[in-house]
Amino acid sequence: MEEAIISSYLGSKKPGQVTTGWVGSAVVEDLLAAGHQVTGLARSADKAASLTASGAKAVHATLDDLDALQAAACAADAVIHTAWGSDYSKFIENCEQDRRVIDALGAAQEGSNRPLLVTSGLLGLPRGATESDLPNPASPRKSEVTARAWTECGVRAATVRLAPSVHGLGDHGFVPILIRMAKQTGISAYLGDGQNCWAGVYRLDAARVFRLALEQGVTESVYHAVADEAVPFKAIAEVIGSRLDLPVELCEPEHFGWFAHFAGATMSVSSARTRELLGWKPQGSSLLVDLDRPSYYTG
Repeated sequence: MEEAIISSYLGSKKPGQVTTGWVGSAVVEDLLAAGHQVTGLARSADKAASLTASGAKAVHATLDDLDALQAAACAADAVIHTAWGSDYSKFIENCEQDRRVIDALGAAQEGSNRPLLVTSGLLGLPRGATESDLPNPASPRKSEVTARAWTECGVRAATVRLAPSVHGLGDHGFVPILIRMAKQTGISAYLGDGQNCWAGVYRLDAARVFRLALEQGVTESVYHAVADEAVPFKAIAEVIGSRLDLPVELCEPEHFGWFAHFAGATMSVSSARTRELLGWKPQGSSLLVDLDRPSYYTG
């Protein structure tokens, strides 16, 4: 069986596909270790070389090469889409690009019964939300809404909702942004009372959710890749402040600039159903334990 993870990856026991990003590369690694054949989307020659060196195949294209993505999806037995624009300050632009990619992949899967797994976040969900809760329709990120629309067209599509912190050695997501901000401003900051909570998941644990969902037939519309369900934002700021020997202080939203919406958001859900359905048991370090490692503060 071929499994695919496009714009993120594709892969399985006979050829499929995947991309070389922070989450996508972990999914490729996990699929290959489980005996799947994988084809990954690579946006540069060095990424393509890295993929082939790992034992996967590579499709050299970008997220804007929709024809190439569709062709790769049609050649695979399943598609996993984890790719996302690397510049978080261009969130709206990234959201629109993501919608276009999912539409292209959905069109490629229509009428085939081949599964499509896409990726979304927790922003806009109520605190403690379960997999059955729907995202806020006003949210600019339309990954899940787009996937659900293709489900209504008969595509076997589902969404993996990722914790805002997918952490581990080499992390370049939200937490490193907070660390850089603290270094630049001399303050490890939080908003309000700092009790808005983020979820966290170790990178390799997140990757296993995608594989297990595919191997079990993508029977659900939503899965939660969440290990730490509710970590207070102030606790994150305190670990960063302690590691950098900086004061931990309440600041106004202006301190965070474009990141203020994320810093003040509650992105915390339950993953009980996902754990039960997939037999998924997170094994990696917790967010706060990982964040207390010196490796997060070098470079």
